[in-house]
Amino acid sequence: MEKKFKRTLVTTALPYANGPVHIGHLAGVYVPADIYTRFLRMRGEDVVMIGGSDEHGVPITIKAKAEGVTPQDIVDRYHKIIKDSFEELGVSFDIYSRTTSDIHSATASEFFRRLYDNGQFVEKSSMQLYDEKANQFLADRYVTGECPHCHNERAYGDQCEACGSSLNATDLINPKSAITGNTPVLKETKHWYLPLDRWEKALSEWILEGHKEWKSNVYGQCKSWIDLGLQPRAVSRDLDWGVPVPVEGADGKVLYVWFDAPIGYISNTKELLPDSWEKYWKDPESRVINFIGKDNIVFHCIIFPAMLMAYGDNFQLPDNVPANEFLNLEGDKISTSRNWAIWLHEYLRDFPGKQDVLRYVLTANAPETKDNDFTWRDFQSRNNSELVAILGNFVNRAMVLTHKYFAGVVPEAGALEAVDREALDELSSIRESLTANLDTFHFREALKDAMNIARLGNKYLQETEPWKVAKTDMGRVATILNTALQICANINVAFAPFLPFMAENLRRMLALEKLDWEDLGKTDLIAAGATLGQPELLFEKIEDDAIEAQLSRLARIKEENKLKNWQPEPQQPDVPFDDFMKVDIRVGTVMECSRVPKADKLLQFRIDDGMEQRTIVSGIAKYYSPEDLVGKQVCFVANFAPRKLKGVMSQGMILSAQNPDGSLVVIGPTGTVTPGAQVK
Repeated sequence: MEKKFKRTLVTTALPYANGPVHIGHLAGVYVPADIYTRFLRMRGEDVVMIGGSDEHGVPITIKAKAEGVTPQDIVDRYHKIIKDSFEELGVSFDIYSRTTSDIHSATASEFFRRLYDNGQFVEKSSMQLYDEKANQFLADRYVTGECPHCHNERAYGDQCEACGSSLNATDLINPKSAITGNTPVLKETKHWYLPLDRWEKALSEWILEGHKEWKSNVYGQCKSWIDLGLQPRAVSRDLDWGVPVPVEGADGKVLYVWFDAPIGYISNTKELLPDSWEKYWKDPESRVINFIGKDNIVFHCIIFPAMLMAYGDNFQLPDNVPANEFLNLEGDKISTSRNWAIWLHEYLRDFPGKQDVLRYVLTANAPETKDNDFTWRDFQSRNNSELVAILGNFVNRAMVLTHKYFAGVVPEAGALEAVDREALDELSSIRESLTANLDTFHFREALKDAMNIARLGNKYLQETEPWKVAKTDMGRVATILNTALQICANINVAFAPFLPFMAENLRRMLALEKLDWEDLGKTDLIAAGATLGQPELLFEKIEDDAIEAQLSRLARIKEENKLKNWQPEPQQPDVPFDDFMKVDIRVGTVMECSRVPKADKLLQFRIDDGMEQRTIVSGIAKYYSPEDLVGKQVCFVANFAPRKLKGVMSQGMILSAQNPDGSLVVIGPTGTVTPGAQVK
């Protein structure tokens, strides 16, 4: 029997305040959380949605150091960008706070101290990498070196981004400090650890036995962790940015960000509801839902619950953790370090007024149980062929026809025919499916259900053809358009959790009061005699040039990344000097140059080599126009055996150097040289 709750606390993963949020964050966490919260509010339930910025940890100190500013400067900048962009997208937090607040520091300190005083930690000393020049221990991200698995020379101390392997800093080959470039040494340091093994049985019973209804990706990952056996995990680290460890003699140590951040859910609730926060966290009749991405499953299903168990005091464990998988971008993994992302604040600037389009596409492509891909062409297609051609088209037809035939006044329905009853009856079945899908966090399917109401409306108008019936029977037209407007009102209810801006515009056009979820499926939502607002297009087509601009931006970023990450090819094996001396490299002057017919890459040269004029064919047509090279001097290999290329006999090879972007630059002398001179 399903448990009934009096209230729901919805939490969203705290985005890291060292950069803006991107579409991967939105698809994985914030859009589904907002849909669910809006749905509960429409049902009249007691629900609060808690969010905030995660503002401690090493990446923030790295960014601050790189920019020559303080960590506080970094988090202040990005907290504002993130908070403002969430508001503009319509993510309806009841509070969006931050972990640098005084109330969070006090809450996190008290949490640690209670566990410390109750003997819930173990103290251990270990050897950690230490930078003697910087006089500090090095966090994992402050160490770079060679990956022991794929031998990428730019791996971090926590992960190799080339092969994806999780690492410890001490695993790296030839580790270097990212602060000074020095080789770090091992030095002993003491830290506090949460013994997860102590809670393994309780966690197993709670998850593996008690929550078999969780999404398969979440349940499966939890089972894997538990089956492997849980190990103690450090809750402190050596760093000067974060919540100080509230223990005597712990100078220079702060709470590890993974321990500190989830406590932010509690401190932000305290900030919002200072007198009643406990009923959302400690009352058994309160339901806690954590919306997160798959990279946070272990923290929210294993570690944070273990922290709450260790704390005691009746803190409620999450009833569900509907984590999504990852969203890729144009077939490639989203990466903040590579700038391979669509940043929310930039999207809002480039596509003003199109918040709902992004919400729609991200929900339609939500990576609910497996990774999914966002492409700009799909974004355009879904907008034009679904939002414009299906949803917007139906509403506009119903509105325009009512204004045309009844001056914008809702006509009274007469006797219903079978086609009318069938359409209205279908609303009830859609309501059941839509509600069930939202209840169980199947937002993609729920969105399809909502769109099926618009499809139903278009089908209904096509079958009834009021524009034809108007020639003979206006009473029948009145019934048809009344029915169509009732379908429009149902669209307003069904889409309100998904597309809040569109829903508000439609509600205003239909002159409706605020509707609740229980109104979905009703066929008398708009009273006869009501005056409609003026019809407005709910959506507009997105043209090719807007999409091409975005694709060009991504192509530019890909090229920049290629250049940034370029490394010279490994040197070829040594060759004997005598072998090298057999190669005859000379200088020649280009007399003529032309493109080789039916060969896009080839140019044909006539070279003055000081002895005779020779023909050489070279594959550099992509990088040079023939006229650019006439009169120039080039270096060429003179003693290659002639070979035929596209019907032209080539007598040598022009030397070129290849840039990181693949472009070729012809090699030539820096001053004038007599044709035929040898390169020594």
